[in-house]
Amino acid sequence: MSFEDDVLTASVVDLAFPLLGRSVPNDYTQALHAALQQELPWLAQEARAGVHPLKLVHGGAGLLSPRTRLLLRLPRERVAEARSLAGRTLDVGGHAVQLGEPHERELLPHATLYAYAVAAEGEDEVAFMATMNAELQALQVRTHVVCGKRGGRPLGGATLTTFSLMLHGLTQADSLRIQEQGLGPHRLLGCGVFVPHKSAAAVGE
Repeated sequence: MSFEDDVLTASVVDLAFPLLGRSVPNDYTQALHAALQQELPWLAQEARAGVHPLKLVHGGAGLLSPRTRLLLRLPRERVAEARSLAGRTLDVGGHAVQLGEPHERELLPHATLYAYAVAAEGEDEVAFMATMNAELQALQVRTHVVCGKRGGRPLGGATLTTFSLMLHGLTQADSLRIQEQGLGPHRLLGCGVFVPHKSAAAVGE
C-alpha cells in the first residue's frame, strides 16, 4: 500500500539505548519493568509509554548481543528526562546491564504493523479477537487483523496469555495512531507495542 508524500509526525518516539552486559533472565520482562520503574518513577503513569521486547541472541538463554538495544516508546515531552538513564547500571533480576548514550527513532507510518505479544484476558482466541476489534473500533482504526501464535509471560506468580498480532492495510494516520496508543494492557512488559513489518505473510514467526 502506498502513502502520500506528506508524512505525519507521531506524538511519541522510540529512544534506543545501547546495552553493555552479558545477559538478562530468560523471563526478564517483570525484572526490567521494576528496574526501569525505580529509575523513572513516572513511567507507569504515562499511558503512551512502552518497552519493546529485547532482541536477544537466538537460543542463547537470555544472552545480549552487541546489537541489542533497550527501546523505550515515550511521549516526546518525556525524552529529555529518559535520557538521564545513559550511563546508569540497571539490576535486571540480578543481572547488571549498563545503558549507553541513546538516540531517537521516529515512528514511520507503515501500512503493515506487527506486535510480538499482545496481552489477552485468557486463552480463548475468539474472545481475544473480539476485544481487539472493539479497541480498534474505539480508536476509529480500520484494518485487517491477523492473529498469530499464543504465548505466555510471567506476571505476579501467574502466567499472562499473549498472542502475536498483525495489522495490515492501514492508512498513514491509523498506522501512527496504533503505534502511539498500542493495543491491550501491560505495555511496559512489552505487550501491545507495534512495529513496522514488511508483509502480512509471516505473522506466526
